[in-house]
Amino acid sequence: MRAKRCVYVVTAVLPLFLLGPARPAPAADEPFPAGRDRFSSPAADERFPAGRDRSWPLPGRPAVLRPWAPPPTPHARGHRGVDLAAPPHSPVLAVASGRVSFAGRVAGRGVVSVDLSGTGVPPLRTTYEPVRASVREGDEVTAGRPLGTLEPTVSHCPTTCLHWGLRRGRTYLDPLTLLPPWLLHPGSPVLLPVLGVPLPPPA
Repeated sequence: MRAKRCVYVVTAVLPLFLLGPARPAPAADEPFPAGRDRFSSPAADERFPAGRDRSWPLPGRPAVLRPWAPPPTPHARGHRGVDLAAPPHSPVLAVASGRVSFAGRVAGRGVVSVDLSGTGVPPLRTTYEPVRASVREGDEVTAGRPLGTLEPTVSHCPTTCLHWGLRRGRTYLDPLTLLPPWLLHPGSPVLLPVLGVPLPPPA
């Protein structure tokens, strides 16, 4: 009977560790480009290899103004990256080790792309904009190394923000899947009391 009592307790407490905070439904107001580009859920692509060589692309733990939002169909509207709040001229940091594959301007906006080391062929590629780059194409970077500074523009967000993207080839992925739980949700879990669950009958 003692074994049954342990099963009841574990069954009641386990969901408290598995449930996480609900994510709000993102707005979908970015047009999806025509052609072969497509969005994908993180489950359709392997997560970044485990390890501690990670960094948020901005100092501290920036607020997510708008999350990644894949469209329901290839030609629907969606959001192909994550928007992070930051003051103008904030340092923009490499999320993980890799090689700078592009540093320049696209449609008047500064863009930096980094191909991540050890992520297969084609490699995972992170993008950051709008950034005034301090690196050049071919530079090797490590997690947390400055790539440049955030340009003071508010054309993409209501306030200054960094648009951070992730792709493998022509498939877009959720950039937040690059970060391990200890960066996404700092702090230790707290065990809450279980209320309203009847105790097992005495042995």
